[in-house]
Amino acid sequence: MKKTTWIIALVTVLCGCVGKNAQQQAKGEDGPDSTVAITVKYATGFSVKDTADMRLVDVGEKYHFALVKTDVSVPDGYTKIQVPIERTICMTALQLSNFTALDAHNVVKGITGTKNLFDKDIKAKVKAGSIVKIGMEGNFDTEMVLAANPQVIFISPSKRGGYDAIKGTGITLVPHLGYKELDPLGQAEWIKFVGMFIGKEKESNEVFAGIESRYNALKAKTQNVEKRPTVLSGEMHYGNWHAVGGKNYLAQIFRDAGANYVIDDHETSGEDLEFEKMYALAANADYWRILNSYPGEFSYEALKASEPRNELFKAYKEKKVIYCNMKQTAYYEISPVKPDVLLKDFVAIFHPELVEPDYKPTFYRLLK
Repeated sequence: MKKTTWIIALVTVLCGCVGKNAQQQAKGEDGPDSTVAITVKYATGFSVKDTADMRLVDVGEKYHFALVKTDVSVPDGYTKIQVPIERTICMTALQLSNFTALDAHNVVKGITGTKNLFDKDIKAKVKAGSIVKIGMEGNFDTEMVLAANPQVIFISPSKRGGYDAIKGTGITLVPHLGYKELDPLGQAEWIKFVGMFIGKEKESNEVFAGIESRYNALKAKTQNVEKRPTVLSGEMHYGNWHAVGGKNYLAQIFRDAGANYVIDDHETSGEDLEFEKMYALAANADYWRILNSYPGEFSYEALKASEPRNELFKAYKEKKVIYCNMKQTAYYEISPVKPDVLLKDFVAIFHPELVEPDYKPTFYRLLK
């Protein structure tokens, strides 16, 4: 009798466990040893390969990381990182946007500064001391870096560099190359990259899937428009006009929004042109996109004052300047993870009939 009771109890427990696992799978939840698959569709700066006991992440051609949950040996050439990490430092607004999108500010323990920072939660954490300011690129405060006690530091390699000081701390530096992506969805897909390090793979997949769906649905609406307006971008600074090239992610957004970029055939991501060259290319462009940090209210008068010849452009004459002020909008803080919103802002201007009549832009609007 006792043996029969014991067997029944054991079967009940086993069935309960099986039922619980089945419920987890039905809900899409992960058991303690499972790994959510990460598929890279648009980003070109990182790749992912899963093995039985680790995740191998290659960043560009030079950097290789093995993300592990247990202490196992990793392949030669790979840097071992125990995940999920709980403490890190972000060097750029683009990186920070990934943590914001994943509701993971608690993992961020250090940033470069708060100039032009809009996010109230980050600012409150800086004020409270749970996030420290480590100084700007090329002039880092090593003591503050150590005070943040990061397990890894996400860096953004550039011509300025300045990472030698923090290399000596022994903290693992992880390049975040989202800024190099030429596709808007490729840049946004770096959410998945961050998600792998902080244990939010599922959330990153879901967030990106929403971005991708909204972006592609709106893009599909513009592909058969009868008229595609032309657009130029940028303005004169210090004697040169820095223009995004035809391979820049912004040029791609223009195309996806149903417009033609005036230097679409330039196979660069950016270049400096003399005024005369830009005028020859864009004198008759229908629209003119400008992003700056003008103090106060930007206007057509201010645009002319900065360069008197600006009034010669057709877009100036017809009052079709598309404008975003970085001092008034959290552009770099959130736009990297909202390419679908950027796209909609432009579609609302180029083809207003394709969006709802009461649409209110987030970043860009026609300058009055």
